[in-house]
Amino acid sequence: MKLSEHGHTQAEIDARLATPPGRGDLRDVVYGAIDGAVTTFAIVAGVAGAGLSPLVIVALGLANVLSDGFSMAAGNYSATKAELDDIHRLRAVENRHIATNPEGELRELRTILAQKGLSGATLEDATRQIAARRETWIAAMLEGEYGLASVDPHPLRAALVTFAAFLAAGAVPLMPFLLGLPRAFDTSVILTLVCFFAIGTLKSRWSLSPWWRSGLETFGIGATAAGIAYVVGTLFA
Repeated sequence: MKLSEHGHTQAEIDARLATPPGRGDLRDVVYGAIDGAVTTFAIVAGVAGAGLSPLVIVALGLANVLSDGFSMAAGNYSATKAELDDIHRLRAVENRHIATNPEGELRELRTILAQKGLSGATLEDATRQIAARRETWIAAMLEGEYGLASVDPHPLRAALVTFAAFLAAGAVPLMPFLLGLPRAFDTSVILTLVCFFAIGTLKSRWSLSPWWRSGLETFGIGATAAGIAYVVGTLFA
């Protein structure tokens, strides 16, 4: 079932446009969850394929969940921070260009608005009104010239969401071993594959794909990675 559509009363429109969500957390959740499940199960499958003890599986699995999860979070923080720094740099460039060459920037703004379908007196009026407010002018240039959204990314939030998703999904393959269940590896396989399918199903709520297709797509990716890890592990058995 898809998420409900937003409302179109004036109050709903004003509230939504006043606090635009930006890119949201979906990418970071899916990114962290899939990698957490895949890499942790790769450890489990590889060690089990090599015939080592459940204690080794738990030790290596926990080490992977914590260290690789932190590494992914740190990497996502750095990447998002670099993206944010570049946005700040481009904003400063546009601000400087408006100050030093306002006519050229007005020409660019007019061209951007013309590409959106404005023309004639409407185009001239819109150009003049947008240019009357510096921040609005800069935002229009960033969107039209560089394709950047008006909402800046949040590096720390991206890192925390990635880390939490990695921990949650990465713990799934380890649960049977932590609980000392019989046939722990078989149970781990089933739980991990269910986790892959669940991640894909969740992802479908923000896409046009049906839940089962999105689930099977993620299931296939995860199952392939897990199978490769298990085969490599058996080579050292």
